[in-house]
Amino acid sequence: MTWRADGVPRSERFDDIYHTETGALAQSRHVFLGGCGLPEGWAGQPQWRILETGFGLGLNFLTTWQAWRADPARPRMLHFVSIEAHPVSASDVLRGAEAYPELISLARELAAQWHGLLPGFHRLAFDEGRVLLTLCVGDVQPMLRAQRFEADSIFLDGFSPQQNPAMWSADTLKAASRFARQGTRIATWTIARAIRDALAQQGFVVEKRPGLPPKRDCLRGTFAPAWTVRRREPAPERIETPGRCAIVGAGLAGAAVAASLARRGWQVTVLDAADWPASGASGLPVGMLAPHVSPDDALLSRLTRAGIRATCAELARLLEEGRDWRATGVLERRPDGNVRVPAGWSDQGPNESWPAGADQLAAAGLPADTPAIWHSRAAWVKPQRLVAAWLRRPGIEFRGGCRVARLERLERRDEGSWQLRDSAGELLVEADRVVVCAGFESGHFAPALPLQPVRGQVAWGPMPENAPLPVTPINGDGHLVAHVSGDRGEAPMWLAGATFDRDSIDLAPTEADSAENRERLARLHPDAARALAGVFEHGDSHTWVGIRCASGDRRPLVGPVGAEAPGLWACTALGSRGLSFAALCAELLAAQWHAEPLPLPATLAKALGTQRL
Repeated sequence: MTWRADGVPRSERFDDIYHTETGALAQSRHVFLGGCGLPEGWAGQPQWRILETGFGLGLNFLTTWQAWRADPARPRMLHFVSIEAHPVSASDVLRGAEAYPELISLARELAAQWHGLLPGFHRLAFDEGRVLLTLCVGDVQPMLRAQRFEADSIFLDGFSPQQNPAMWSADTLKAASRFARQGTRIATWTIARAIRDALAQQGFVVEKRPGLPPKRDCLRGTFAPAWTVRRREPAPERIETPGRCAIVGAGLAGAAVAASLARRGWQVTVLDAADWPASGASGLPVGMLAPHVSPDDALLSRLTRAGIRATCAELARLLEEGRDWRATGVLERRPDGNVRVPAGWSDQGPNESWPAGADQLAAAGLPADTPAIWHSRAAWVKPQRLVAAWLRRPGIEFRGGCRVARLERLERRDEGSWQLRDSAGELLVEADRVVVCAGFESGHFAPALPLQPVRGQVAWGPMPENAPLPVTPINGDGHLVAHVSGDRGEAPMWLAGATFDRDSIDLAPTEADSAENRERLARLHPDAARALAGVFEHGDSHTWVGIRCASGDRRPLVGPVGAEAPGLWACTALGSRGLSFAALCAELLAAQWHAEPLPLPATLAKALGTQRL
């Protein structure tokens, strides 16, 4: 894109301007917000869901967000789903808003998350997760097919029908109309006859209204078909009023679900058999957050990218960087020499992983010919700190020392749908819904789920003085994280591992696993292994053991446990990627409960669902 001398942005690809010369803010307020009856229309609602067909410079989103912030009657949650085939740069987002003082601070927040915009869905969270932008990067019709929700407002925006006919085709308008419910308002700046007719055919009652100069008219409409609308899929379940939820398990999965539900107004009780949160596998002293990469950008690769974006937003919002986590990047060694990435990926982006260069390898203390991939969007994290931060959210009560032995469903809904009892039969809590997040013990409450315990052992300890350990975390066949800030003034620490012992739940450390971790470290980073040899030989290292939970296909399980147990859900089997998946899975569960736009394309969401089994 380019900027004209008068400051109006112009697309060279479509030979058209991004907004009227009168100004983007005025156009957004008059044509789109005003055309959909906002902000008055959302007053007192629990959520408001907007679909937009062209994101452009993001000024409709920023204007809507600003109106939401300024409105004391705003809905609890604002969802803005927008499609953009050709994202502009972060600097252009900022430049587009700089003429509007009320938008510039919001534009800076948007630009800070404006990265890694590969084709697909990207969930950006603002205002403590109450304003959610789902940016769908790709051509309009495939992106519309990949999402399914009922929109309360629809903004039809984009370059002119003459310059970008695909955006305004009958097929595109039909696809957008699938999102309308009875009463959904629609607005656009064009009054082209073909567009008015196409919308009318889809059930919208449209009218021309005074436009914003130099345009004489704009278009507004309401979805009010004279026929019964039949959808191919039933309308998604929607809980209108949040109630009481009990969560079994206070690790990453349970804490993330608790935070997502509390944000939407639920009163959440989190129960755990241990006295403290994150006492199981989530109690790892420090973990690594890095994506999976494959030449064909396989399912797991796309899922981990989405999960890491969700987690990084929470880390930046809740924790102190340098103390609780650090965005270090991660170097992934490839022992087989395969450093292939999807076609077109390079260190110029928008991808955030690429074959490591000499500078990254040198910084990690590895030879220049080492096969490796550099993950720029990666970090080390102290999982316990993240769990604690999630559980501190208002509306959440943690109860330790409460081992749930059985769940009982009540038919008398006014007294709570579920009762959770201990082994003596004593009532622990009543709740409208229950989410099982108990790791490998989730099978006790959901025996049909294919869960497997996977024991893991790591070594860790304080950094030896002057030890030449790499500043950058390294993974591959095992992993090494060093220079991690200590707690309460203690020395920085390192951690190396980990073993994988399937079907074992033995928490006792073993010498065999300690030896295996040392051998793995010697292969991963020989200099680090030599620097830590004395630590191991003198018994100055510590051992930590945890039991992960994996599913049959090694993907998380999120969804209802079964039709015979309405209101009982699971969020479990995060495996060794709890940091990557917890926030994403929690938001997916909450979105499904409240009929919100999903944070993932429908196909990826199904790949995490319990219904896939």
